[in-house]
Amino acid sequence: MAHLGEVVLVVRDYDVAIEYYVGRLGFELVEDTVMSPSKRWVKVRPAGTGGAALLLAKADGDHQESRIGDQTGGRVAFFLYTDDFHRDHARMLAAGVAFEEEPRHEAFGTVAVFADLYGNRWDFIERKDA
Repeated sequence: MAHLGEVVLVVRDYDVAIEYYVGRLGFELVEDTVMSPSKRWVKVRPAGTGGAALLLAKADGDHQESRIGDQTGGRVAFFLYTDDFHRDHARMLAAGVAFEEEPRHEAFGTVAVFADLYGNRWDFIERKDA
């Protein structure tokens, strides 16, 4: 296996999700292709990386809609790494990212949990070994 390509994140609205992930988190829009009148192929990922992307998938029906923001039962779902925690934390705070806690220092590095626009929980981390 070569690499992990995309991870699906169920969203309510493509454009609102793009605005959050690109505008607030600083991700780049990798692709936005119209597949049908109601479906788009939308990929975002941390700017300047070649790694896995989030595939923003608009909920289709009540069952999928009920999963938005709680795809992992309240656990941290995603891990976003940085090489400068304080720089990026300050930028994210200024952009309106909702951190659930103050930064803390752990054996592996500096971390703080934030919730995205839907309530999905993320660990924002600068690893000591990076």
